[in-house]
Amino acid sequence: MKKLLSAAVLGGTLAASFTANVGFAEQLKLETEESRLGYTLGVIMGHQLKSNVDDLDIEAYSQAIRDIYEGVEPQMSKEEAQATFQAFQQQKMLEQQAEFEKQAQANKEKGEAFLAENADKEGIQTTESGLQYKIVSAGEGAKPGLEDTVKVNYEGTLIGGEVFDSSYERGEPVTFKVNQVIQGWQEALQMMPAGSTWMLYIPAELAYGQGGTGGPIGPNETLIFKVELLEVTPATQEASAEEAPAGE
Repeated sequence: MKKLLSAAVLGGTLAASFTANVGFAEQLKLETEESRLGYTLGVIMGHQLKSNVDDLDIEAYSQAIRDIYEGVEPQMSKEEAQATFQAFQQQKMLEQQAEFEKQAQANKEKGEAFLAENADKEGIQTTESGLQYKIVSAGEGAKPGLEDTVKVNYEGTLIGGEVFDSSYERGEPVTFKVNQVIQGWQEALQMMPAGSTWMLYIPAELAYGQGGTGGPIGPNETLIFKVELLEVTPATQEASAEEAPAGE
């Protein structure tokens, strides 16, 4: 929100080029560099403000900037304006936190209900941690340890079916150490022989928890993954390769 405040001051060049009458917007022609710059800043600020302030009084906003540009004494001092903005920030944060907690509880309940129903389906196995998995196809290769490196193809979805990530869509598998991924993956991968394809049903506490990712994965989301374990490289093999003299 601090960015919002500084950007709002910068955006004043727009309002300075506008008059208060309603019909002006219809008559505006962007024929000069100044008018184009003013309108550009307005577009930028309009999007930013709309995403942060639901009920912005545009007339008051424009008048305040016009007062500053025209040298008119503002109706609020800097201290009053700062206090008002801080109060707005605090209220916004409280509202966002309340919404976040509401979403977290809803996702938790939906996830628990989904896993309870899913546990009774054919082929589903549940571990002591709460991880659920189904073997789609069984490989015969080595099982990786926590320090080993694996190559996998995968697709991740929410319980509603929305895909949030997929190596298949990108057209190439990913490589990583087993201990670098979420707990649900760590547990499942150590049980999977190379060449296997499993479906994983991961409770939130074994995935991204109450924090989510701040993106497509919300708080307390239960996740579903199709995981195809293509290759396992033991940590000992990697260490030996790093220690081998050049040229060998």
